[in-house]
Amino acid sequence: MALPALSGSGVQFRRILAHFPQELSLAFAYGSGVFRQAGATPSQSVHNMLDFVFAVDDSVTWHMMNLLKNRSHYSFLKLFGPKHISNIQSCGAGIYYNTLVQCNGRMIKYGVIGTDALIEDLFHWKTLYVAGRLQKPVKILTQNENGKLQAALLSNLKSAVTAAFLMLPESFSEEDLYMQIAGLSYCGDFRMIIGEDRSKVLNIVKPNVPHFQKLYSNILQECPQVVYKHQLGRLEIDKSPEGQFMQLMALPRTLQQKITSFVDPPGKNRDVEEVLLKVAHDPDCGLVVHQGISGIVRSSSLIQSSKTILTAGFKKSVTYSMKKMYKMTKGCLRKTS
Repeated sequence: MALPALSGSGVQFRRILAHFPQELSLAFAYGSGVFRQAGATPSQSVHNMLDFVFAVDDSVTWHMMNLLKNRSHYSFLKLFGPKHISNIQSCGAGIYYNTLVQCNGRMIKYGVIGTDALIEDLFHWKTLYVAGRLQKPVKILTQNENGKLQAALLSNLKSAVTAAFLMLPESFSEEDLYMQIAGLSYCGDFRMIIGEDRSKVLNIVKPNVPHFQKLYSNILQECPQVVYKHQLGRLEIDKSPEGQFMQLMALPRTLQQKITSFVDPPGKNRDVEEVLLKVAHDPDCGLVVHQGISGIVRSSSLIQSSKTILTAGFKKSVTYSMKKMYKMTKGCLRKTS
């Protein structure tokens, strides 16, 4: 299933995309430069940096072609060639970012990830880095007919709903659900303490509920474990141990493994199904799931952030970090005013 392409300046995005090698299995734009966030004026959104992710089948070849077209986008790593850049890309979350790039009159940041690495993250939440971005509204710019990738995109959305259900009470609002989903990829991310606006999740969801509905309404209507009162914007889910066990068994593999490692005492070595059955009966089931997600995000966000000084270079890394700190400070001031 192709994710819906949401409203925005399609011509501008296509012009930017034309600056890059076209061998892309998926390209999407995301973030505050694409979707308005709470507290931001339209004029501020227009001047925000545009964020892109490009999925490519052959990272070495793509970087080789991009070095020929856009060599200035790269840090000193360009001196080592496309194979070395691809090796750096494969570390951490499996994505290589070029940031603070001037392109077609806008400041942009773009990440390059291998198609296979993206599919693995979408299905199994190996890092929940790019998968987390695709759980929130994005603008799809191009997508090829890779059936496995399309299935992975849908699987990621269903997994996000399942994980959110486990952390929510029996009855909740549609906005509560989208807040929980939008926050998944920020669980355990140290940048939410240093460098990000702490009201980021609320700012993402509040103005964009219709976009979240485009992503999730069909999944909610087809889910047998939820009563979706669409007109009222309310949902009810099965919080029985049996219902929670079914949801736990449907979680992505990496999250199941993380939960097992938290719950299973050293030396016990019980199988995953046995541990998840125990968690399903635990009153703190939602907290355990949250801890598992935090464990995935914490390690991938730390490694990915440490790569920035290599992929962006020292000067751009400092500039980018200062911009993040400025946004966080503005968010804090808005909350106290």
